[in-house]
Amino acid sequence: MITKINRNGGRKGMRGILSPLTSYLSPLIFLILLSCTPTPENVQKRHDLPPIYPDYCDVTIPENIAPLNFLLRADCEAVEVKAGDLSINARGNEVVFDIDDWKDMLSQNADKEIEVTVSALIDDQWIEYQSFRWQVVKDKIDPYLTYRLIEPDYEIWNQIQIQQRCIENFETNALGHYEQLENRCMNCHTFANQDPQLSMMYVRGPGGGAILNQHGQLSKLDIPGSVYFGFSPSGRYITYSTQKIIPAFHSKPSKRLEVFDAGSNVYVADMQEHRIISSPLLSDSLKFETFPTFSPDGKYIYYCVADSVALPRDIKNLQYRLVRIPFDESSGAIGIHVDTLVSSHLSPLTSHHSSVCHPRISPDGRYLLYTVADYGTFPIWHPEADLQLMDLQTGAIDTLAIVNSEKSDTYHSWSSNSHWFVFASKRDDGLYGKPYFCYIDKDGKAHKPFCLPQAHPTFYDNNLKSFNAPELGKGKVPFDVSDVAKAMKQESIVFSP
Repeated sequence: MITKINRNGGRKGMRGILSPLTSYLSPLIFLILLSCTPTPENVQKRHDLPPIYPDYCDVTIPENIAPLNFLLRADCEAVEVKAGDLSINARGNEVVFDIDDWKDMLSQNADKEIEVTVSALIDDQWIEYQSFRWQVVKDKIDPYLTYRLIEPDYEIWNQIQIQQRCIENFETNALGHYEQLENRCMNCHTFANQDPQLSMMYVRGPGGGAILNQHGQLSKLDIPGSVYFGFSPSGRYITYSTQKIIPAFHSKPSKRLEVFDAGSNVYVADMQEHRIISSPLLSDSLKFETFPTFSPDGKYIYYCVADSVALPRDIKNLQYRLVRIPFDESSGAIGIHVDTLVSSHLSPLTSHHSSVCHPRISPDGRYLLYTVADYGTFPIWHPEADLQLMDLQTGAIDTLAIVNSEKSDTYHSWSSNSHWFVFASKRDDGLYGKPYFCYIDKDGKAHKPFCLPQAHPTFYDNNLKSFNAPELGKGKVPFDVSDVAKAMKQESIVFSP
């Protein structure tokens, strides 16, 4: 039984457990039920933080985030949580906030700190842990998140789902589901400028194609082999890479799976004239080009490039550099000079060379976020994979020590206001990726990230899927998986050179 003490001193049911019974129970019985949950007395104070999961201690959160429900990793009979003037008293170790009161609390504490105190009844003794704080900021995060749900080892590649979740509450809907798409593999869903009215996903296999969403109207595009792609600011162009993807398996458990490209090039597709634009600088047979993305002003294509090596034998010598090439959005012309922003270099922290991948530029054009790993092009299975942030005005690089973990941290995207980004992290167990959100303040300082909250605190303990390629969007997309299934039956729009 979970009850909440509200700001007026009354109590109400938390998960709909008590409210259906109130019309049948006498006031006396109702009060007896409410009194079943123990309340703290003779409290013993401790100086360590509470062992809560997910780790929501001392994090910065947006004003519009869903309740940070959590578990207390302790064998306790009851738990009490005080967050500001909001209190929860619950049996067991699950803490679930009422969503309406949670929203009230955040709105009243925007740009303020909320002190949180957790007490627990353990072996007939109430203990109070050291309090922590939630810093609430008015800089809201884009309210929708799309991601792939995938088996963490990728052996069952044909049971992929693409979901969209409202992160202001717990509503989820499917954009792609293997049961309705003939057990096909699906690439991630990508927005244009975080706009739900213009987006794309790719369904692989015979008869597949890129599914383009334009204000809810879906069309199937024949853009062969596209894997990673990004829209230009106007939405007229997409830049994409073509890959010959080869999976391999390590003998060491620390790196279970390796994926490399037997060949990869970068192109631009004109969505208006249905033509492919190419350049010899982006399709060099002696190089691997991948991870293209447009700058927010459309003047550059940022991408990663590596000199070809014998694969898989020399996989550890596969080192990608971060580069950019000019682009003229008015004419669709690709430039003739490539600038290097981050080269493969020896890291003073790890004594390893670093390979760069997944460049993403903040919508305001100020920051460039990317992943570094020891080698290769598939860092999600590299425990050393970390995020780095480059200030494009000064060239300074932040290694984001407060963000990164000892496990893989990668696959990131920005919120439209450039103050938040989401990334996939395997910091809990090295196996299952989960979405984490990080705040970048007005001074460019990164704050401790927090995990996507769930309605049920035990969700991540019971979930057997990995969250992959998270993307933030400003609204709910105007289609679902049934619309995608219908679009798959359309004739493809063919793009030609």
